[in-house]
Amino acid sequence: MALPLTAPLRALIVEDEPLAASRLAGLLQKQPQPVQVVGTAESVAEAEALLRTVQPAPDVLFLDIHLADGLSFELFERLEIRSPVIFTTAYDKYALRAFKVNSVDYLLKPIAPEELTAALTKLQRQREAAAPQFDAALLARVLQQAQPAKEYKSRFVVRVGEHLKAIPVEQIAYFASLEKVTLLHTREGRRFVVDYTLEQLEQLLDPTEFFRLNRAYLAHAEAIHDIIHYTNSRLQTILKPAAPDNDTVLVSREKVATFKAWLDR
Repeated sequence: MALPLTAPLRALIVEDEPLAASRLAGLLQKQPQPVQVVGTAESVAEAEALLRTVQPAPDVLFLDIHLADGLSFELFERLEIRSPVIFTTAYDKYALRAFKVNSVDYLLKPIAPEELTAALTKLQRQREAAAPQFDAALLARVLQQAQPAKEYKSRFVVRVGEHLKAIPVEQIAYFASLEKVTLLHTREGRRFVVDYTLEQLEQLLDPTEFFRLNRAYLAHAEAIHDIIHYTNSRLQTILKPAAPDNDTVLVSREKVATFKAWLDR
């Protein structure tokens, strides 16, 4: 049973889906304990403006994580927020266990009425117990847990005569940019033209596996057969299979420190 309060809870809803915001407001009106919605916002900017003007501060914030102009976590970098937060999110619950500590709770969409009631009851108990407020450091850690891992390309489709062939990333030794053409080199020594620049490939490939050696080469770690000290504090890499026309593949001087750190990760 909900614990009685002397006044209705004052809630601020930050949600970029109008239907979801309207549904949440409706659910709050039906709660056993009165909840007054003092404002709604659809973006980080709108939420910031409201939080600067609403006085006194809301008793609880309902924050969607992904908003029209960024992540709601940005609010904690711009403002000192002491109001407890209940996040509304579609993320998997196992990725958000950290939301359960330090006055932080979360609700998975679509929000179930009984889950909302339980979260508000928890909030009421924490208010009466004067529970310590959470901090921005906690939210930063939660953000790292909540963000889905970036997905990198797993294969490239190349043309072989009149046919198309899929090359798994595991079979790629390196990419070489020669005369405005990018060539994919497999570990077996085959070469295929791909319709990407090296700059684009850097974004598409896992940076723990591939390194941009210089303007012309992007290599997989296992394709780097040997590394030799070269002049002017540069490094020469020996690739396997060998670079086209036995090209000397140097690590540019400004990349040497980063390259060493990448190898030693």
